[in-house]
Amino acid sequence: MKILHFLALIPLISCSSTIEKNCFESEKEKPEYVEQKPFTVKEIIENKPDYLEIVNLKKCRSFKQDSLESRHRYDSDEILETKWKTYQEDYKIFKEKFSNQFSFSHKQQVGKRLYALGTNNLGFWLLAIENNKPSAYFLGLSFSHYYFNEVQNQPLIKDGFLQIEGSLVQIIKVPGLPGYDDYSAIADGKMFKVNLKELMKDTDQDGYNDIFEKCFGLNPDDKDSDGDGINDFVDVNPMYRSEKNKFTELYEMLLPTYAGAPDFKKDPYYFEVFKTDCDYFHQINPGEYKVLFIPENEDKQSYYVRFTDVCDFGISKIRKNKEFPERFYINKWDSSSSTDYAAEYRNGKWELEVIGGIVI
Repeated sequence: MKILHFLALIPLISCSSTIEKNCFESEKEKPEYVEQKPFTVKEIIENKPDYLEIVNLKKCRSFKQDSLESRHRYDSDEILETKWKTYQEDYKIFKEKFSNQFSFSHKQQVGKRLYALGTNNLGFWLLAIENNKPSAYFLGLSFSHYYFNEVQNQPLIKDGFLQIEGSLVQIIKVPGLPGYDDYSAIADGKMFKVNLKELMKDTDQDGYNDIFEKCFGLNPDDKDSDGDGINDFVDVNPMYRSEKNKFTELYEMLLPTYAGAPDFKKDPYYFEVFKTDCDYFHQINPGEYKVLFIPENEDKQSYYVRFTDVCDFGISKIRKNKEFPERFYINKWDSSSSTDYAAEYRNGKWELEVIGGIVI
């Protein structure tokens, strides 16, 4: 569960009305977390992308059977270690080409091209390696609604289609374990099919398929979506031009960090996603990884992010102390905690003080 906990603070500052509205919070604004109801089979099918075909299977491997066996809960430590070594060897070339951006499954060789299914925090991808060159194609399908069987009765690639057997599922919250979700099948026996030509379409030739760009608000017709002269594929903030000002610096200081983690910004398929309309937040120049932003208004969101929770972290709007103009208040949260900060800008630098918070 993601809880937003805000202090009672005050309005603001001389700046444009847009920035005032988007970045600074008034006394009245106290967002509350609202638990969303799981989607039904009907809702998932009604909101599925047009390029996805869902075929009902007469004979199928159920979600329960596949998920229980895939968890290996009854395997000994020795068997688990053997399976891990086998996995490492089977997907060695994918780990070399894609580093830590994905987990891998369902490897298949088709001619000179080697395929595998990839999963990361954004959803499912089809991975391909040909002539030693890696490519990744976003499916626009989320593990929030789609489960792909570990054991497949058909090849992953067949007759020009990606085809995957599995089930439609819904997220089940685990009581007492915030941030840990489980899944329950709501419709077994499905074959999910996507035409490879549609999946691999990359109109602007920037390295991201059109499906990915449409799902996350990039421009599929322009390889430089924000017009800053940097190709989206290497731009750490491809949606907005990075700027330097004190409030952008404040947001950069509050970004989540990963101790000992690799340099994710060199990984073109790894992103952290934030839901915000704040211009200052949009203008950050992140140091450790690439970022994407989702509009707060659902009417402006793509179908994918409207029906899929891809935000693991959040940072609130800013509030100001009327009596002390250089003292501000801001909150950041993740799946298991929320922290309140007081921030003062002194001698060209921000000084942060933790003044409250919640650990779930």
